[in-house]
Amino acid sequence: MRQRWTDPAAIAAAIDRIRLLPLDALRRNWRAVFGRTPAAGLSKHLLGQMIAYRIQERAFGGLDRDSLTFLDSLARQSGSPRRQLKPGTVLLREYQGQRHTVTVGRDGFLWQGATYSSLSAIARAITGTAWSGPRFFALQGAGDARQPKRKSAADPKQGRPRSTSAGGRKGGRPAATVKHAPVHLETTSPA
Repeated sequence: MRQRWTDPAAIAAAIDRIRLLPLDALRRNWRAVFGRTPAAGLSKHLLGQMIAYRIQERAFGGLDRDSLTFLDSLARQSGSPRRQLKPGTVLLREYQGQRHTVTVGRDGFLWQGATYSSLSAIARAITGTAWSGPRFFALQGAGDARQPKRKSAADPKQGRPRSTSAGGRKGGRPAATVKHAPVHLETTSPA
């Protein structure tokens, strides 16, 4: 059994030494620490970070069982975690001066007397274009999607619509510029 370090200064010094190692020395160190060859695609920075974590883990202990279970469940999910809407939740969206009400049901989303399998299908029906339903209904948080770039006074081209030739799109029609009104969203959830 290996001896556990308990001196934080010695651990910090070992980590500092790791950061200074060249790539080939980091790979040798990895083999010594993990007992196998590192993946070819790992960068020098990532190799160093993972070795440093392992040193700290041996010294101070690893993650608790609940944290490991949570991380494992995240790793097994495909894509990002989806927001679960309870049946009975009502989504309101105003688009081009018309208010659209969608009710979440057990089997889908109810809009104008029809049930749809996804919010994206409803957004497409409302706008006539491909939309992300969660984005259209403002269900994505600020950190869930890329933020739009801000217009810059230094770059006059930024924010202008792209021009395309008549043959650049289906049907030979030029691209149209679409202006969207601000989103007015109200959600209610059953008690």
